[in-house]
Order: sequence, then C-alpha cells, then structure tokens
Amino acid sequence: MMTRRLLQLFVGLAMYGFSLSLFIRAALGLDPWDVFHQGLAGRVGLSIGVVVIIMSFIVLLLWIPLRQKPGFGTLCNAVLVGLFADLGLAVIPEFSHLGGQVAMLVGAVLLNGVASACYIGARFGPGPRDGLMTGLARRTGWSVRISRTLIEVVVLAAGWFLGGSVGLGTVVYALAIGPLVQLLLPYFEVPEKTGQEEALGESLPSRAVL
Repeated sequence: MMTRRLLQLFVGLAMYGFSLSLFIRAALGLDPWDVFHQGLAGRVGLSIGVVVIIMSFIVLLLWIPLRQKPGFGTLCNAVLVGLFADLGLAVIPEFSHLGGQVAMLVGAVLLNGVASACYIGARFGPGPRDGLMTGLARRTGWSVRISRTLIEVVVLAAGWFLGGSVGLGTVVYALAIGPLVQLLLPYFEVPEKTGQEEALGESLPSRAVL
C-alpha cells in the first residue's frame, strides 16, 4: 500500500507540474495561482518553477497562524511541482496557431485533473495552497468554497496586475477542474492510512479541494 501511495504522489505531482507547462505554452490564460506566479516571475526575472517553489514555502508560513501542519506530501508538492513545471517548459514547444493552442489547453486541464486526483487520493497531506484554503475555512467558519473563492480572487487580481496571463484558459479551468477531479478521485483514492503511515503526514479530506 505504501509503495502505491508514494508512486501515486510523485507521479501526480510530476503531472501537475507538466500541466502547468502546457497551460503556459497554450498561452490562453492560466489558473488564478499561476497567473500570479507568472506575473511575479516576469517581474523578478526568475523561472516560473522557481517562483512556484518560493511561493509554496511563503504560503506555508501562513499556515502557522492557521495552526495547519504540513504532511509529507505537502513538502513534496512545494518542491516538485515547480521543478517539473520548468522541466516541461524546457521540452514542450510553443504553438503559434489557435488549433494547437486549444488542443494544448484541453490537454492541460485533463492532465491537471488526473494529477490532482492522484496526489489528493494518495492522502499524504494537502498542497500548500489547498491547506491555506482549508485552514482559513476551519479558523473562520467560512465554507471551503468561500475561502477558495476569496483567496483565488485576490491572487488572480494581483497576478493580472503583475502581468500574468488571464484568458479563456482561466475560465475553462475554473469551470472544469472541480467536476473533473470529483469524477476522477474515486479511481485514485486509497484507503485510510494505517498507524505505521501516520508519520508521513496528515490525511486530507479528499473532496475539500473541490
């Protein structure tokens, strides 16, 4: 069971990073957090993968007042998504025609949905941004939906101000990712952890991110 969970976690995070690369190469708009990452990367002169990693650890600092505890998967998420995003950008070509861009956008959304179901279903703890959302909901009494909307509106506005890409992809992602992960999660969700596995991280209620 542990081998399956670890494999699912690492494969899911690798796919998540590559899905970000596909979104960027499609050039039709990114999800809210990556609009912010892209805008910030353009301002500070770092690769978007490096910015994703730096921001992951900054977000983890915000967990402290929310009394959130990172799991093993949280720390892996903080590092691996950014690394694989930069790797994907190094090997995925740009498309200059709309048909290729749309196909890449569709592929990015589908890959992101599978990746999310993989790493959430592995139950090694939420990603830094998911944990911020669920921690805020728990501390304030707001619903997860309200907490997520508030956070993503703020980062989307900041990213747009910084020059991040907002467009069709932003809308498609917002509408599609929740239902897609909801559909795929039962195929990847593993049973609750045994006592021997507790040391590797806190379990995330899987549907909290939807």
